[in-house]
Amino acid sequence: MGPQRQALGGGRWRFEHGPIHCVIQADGEPEAVQAALAATWLHFQPLLAELVQELPLLRSDLQATLPTPQVTGPVARRMMAACLPLARTHFITAMAAVAGAVADELITCFDRPGITRAYVNNGGDIALHLAPGSQWDIGLIAGLQGTPYGHFKVTHADPVRGVATSGWRGRSLSLGIADAATVLARNAAQADAAATLVANAVNLADPRIERRPAHALRDDSDLADRLVTTAVPALGEDQIVEALAAGVHVARKFHRQGLLTAAALSLQGLHRLYPLETP
Repeated sequence: MGPQRQALGGGRWRFEHGPIHCVIQADGEPEAVQAALAATWLHFQPLLAELVQELPLLRSDLQATLPTPQVTGPVARRMMAACLPLARTHFITAMAAVAGAVADELITCFDRPGITRAYVNNGGDIALHLAPGSQWDIGLIAGLQGTPYGHFKVTHADPVRGVATSGWRGRSLSLGIADAATVLARNAAQADAAATLVANAVNLADPRIERRPAHALRDDSDLADRLVTTAVPALGEDQIVEALAAGVHVARKFHRQGLLTAAALSLQGLHRLYPLETP
């Protein structure tokens, strides 16, 4: 099927095309909001086809293609910009930022007079628009079916315009065991890429953790034969603390490099916030 859109009520819209599932909301002057939504719909429709044209490079190990892989599509360029700084020290493909990059590309349509605030939520990876004096309150949950364990406020003055979550229970495959690793960053693509690697780092060696090659689960996975997590048993508190500390270590490194603003990590009922709180 081609691109689809549906009004959800409360001023929200759903835009869908293949694996892209966006929920969009904007506040402001009614005419400005309607014009921005119309522009977003036009911008949305060709994005998947543009990505498909460049999939082989977007799915490749960026460490093997440094220094500067050449892509042409606007979303593909955002994906590369977010992932290349991480590829110098970690295995990553540009697909680690695809959901956030799509959200970033669409949110640009709301940067116009009359719009006070807007968000594009692409499967949990969120791009924000905030005019002066506006804010968004965003909740934290531990995995797709988890319970809320906190919330945070993003204002116009904050250096955050992207929020993304990764974990082994999510819709994407993970090398780690985090129920959820949520990252705040200057844009959604950067948050998406950093959340992927922080979630991968929440890990430990326990033979009871079940892992399978990624290609055995999804033929087209960019992770190829790398082992991804498929089941995590109940862990002891010391093990949970150890795994979360490994994730905090990576979050701290990315924070010092300017690649994220904050991170919230969750595993089996324990949580860590960085840099607001550390173990």
